[in-house]
Amino acid sequence: MPEYLKKRFGGQRIQIYLSVLSLLIYVALRISSDIFSGTIFINLALGLNLYLAIILLLAITAVYTITGGLAAVIYTDTLQTVIMLIGSFILTGFAFAEVGGYEAFTEKYMNAIPSIIQNGETTVDAKCYTPQADSFHIFRDPITGDIPWPGVIFGMTIVALWYWCTDQLIVQRCLSAKNMSHVKAGCIMCGYLKLLPMFLMVMPGMISRILYTDKVACVVPSECKRHCGTEVGCTNIAYPTLVIELMPNGLRGLMLSVMMASLMSSLTSIFNSASTLFTIDIYTKVRKKASEKELLIAGRLFIIVLIVISIAWVPMVQSAQSGQLFHYIESMSSYLGPPIAAVFLLAIFCKRVNEQGAFWGLIIGLVLGLIRMITEFVYGTGSCMGHSNCPYIICGVHYLYFAMILFAVVIIIILGVSLVTKPIPDVHLYRLCWSLRNSKEERIDLDAEENTGEDIFFNHSESELLLFSLDVEVPEENKGCIKRAYDLFCGLDKKEGPKRTEEEEKAMKIKLTDTSEKPLWRNIVNINAIILLAVAVFLHAYYA
Repeated sequence: MPEYLKKRFGGQRIQIYLSVLSLLIYVALRISSDIFSGTIFINLALGLNLYLAIILLLAITAVYTITGGLAAVIYTDTLQTVIMLIGSFILTGFAFAEVGGYEAFTEKYMNAIPSIIQNGETTVDAKCYTPQADSFHIFRDPITGDIPWPGVIFGMTIVALWYWCTDQLIVQRCLSAKNMSHVKAGCIMCGYLKLLPMFLMVMPGMISRILYTDKVACVVPSECKRHCGTEVGCTNIAYPTLVIELMPNGLRGLMLSVMMASLMSSLTSIFNSASTLFTIDIYTKVRKKASEKELLIAGRLFIIVLIVISIAWVPMVQSAQSGQLFHYIESMSSYLGPPIAAVFLLAIFCKRVNEQGAFWGLIIGLVLGLIRMITEFVYGTGSCMGHSNCPYIICGVHYLYFAMILFAVVIIIILGVSLVTKPIPDVHLYRLCWSLRNSKEERIDLDAEENTGEDIFFNHSESELLLFSLDVEVPEENKGCIKRAYDLFCGLDKKEGPKRTEEEEKAMKIKLTDTSEKPLWRNIVNINAIILLAVAVFLHAYYA
């Protein structure tokens, strides 16, 4: 994704900026929240110390991510998806059977009130422990709702545009597909799977509140501390508690595997994407003539550094947004994602946008987002038991509304700066923006002069760097166990393939850039896309 922006706008500062920002997002949002959610389950299931659980979890994940590359991630993700679905369906069945069916579930949830509501001599306000009247509605009050409906429609769409369409973590899968039909089919399959969490995760979590009200819905800090180790609330343990308390021994082990599979699936993807971004977009700018071995080792070692920084960030996740992990993830995305979404959207659909506009839009958007984020961390977001001292002018706007405002501001800045500066000639934009997507003209890259003479080829659809030193033959040698383990860690154990002729290279380039589709499969995936949209609209209307 940073490489696309470099081709679209030229120069290096946007590419490097996006890579650095993506890595910061991985630390503050992706890795730390995934680690925290996984260790909650390990702590409840095995009783391990939080940080010991983190170390064990990351050690297992990092080993096969570092040594296996993108192929290992894709194969394990596929297998883990099957395991997750089976385990989640089983748990959902147990949960609804225990609560007495769907109708009993909707009735009992509204009466799931904890028995302990006294904090010393003070009685906790009823709104802190009473289920919200709109708990079974997706679209909630625009002013008082915890997730207001305009924020759901517009704010979450902006955040989703950033995450699902422009984030290296997600797009990397599309870049590794065989053809355009496979790309579409994978995205549609992902869309179908994304319809399930409300039934397989959210509703079982709500049933957990019904069955274990005093633990999951605690409001008194001392009680919450006793149950889950934090004073701000225990909603994060709703799903793990249901697994531990409700499932029989054998199935409990299956669900432990499911939770670990889900976590490791996310972490492996992040590690690969982070390694790619750092090594290709940052390290090679510092070490332009780095050897293959140096680049591969740098990518591996960076994963370890990233893990250490992410572990140090975990306490921030525990305390932010009243301890509610979902709100933490959505708020961080709302502060950091909209500027990136705005730049990619305009880069594709508005060819008048240039490098100066995109760069200053990104910078100002980041500054505004960081002001909101840092202020919240300093003053706290408050909870039902205590209010935050954060200035209203900064923290008074819901984070989804903030995402909408930030998105609009960045678009205005990008367009404004672009219109008063020199446009990019079409010769540099063929097949890089929507209006010129079908052009057959030869494109002259804006960074063509910078790339002249480079002897390193980067394949961004892989998580590893593929450097072709065709003039160097590495002789076979008998290697000891330590040497073989070292080569495996560094990704140097793979034998070089045969050299390609000039004709083969041209054929490979045509194959990699071909976006044509067979009519049959194009129609099948397009029809499925329409069906998916129809189902999504129906569910939104049904639970409106």
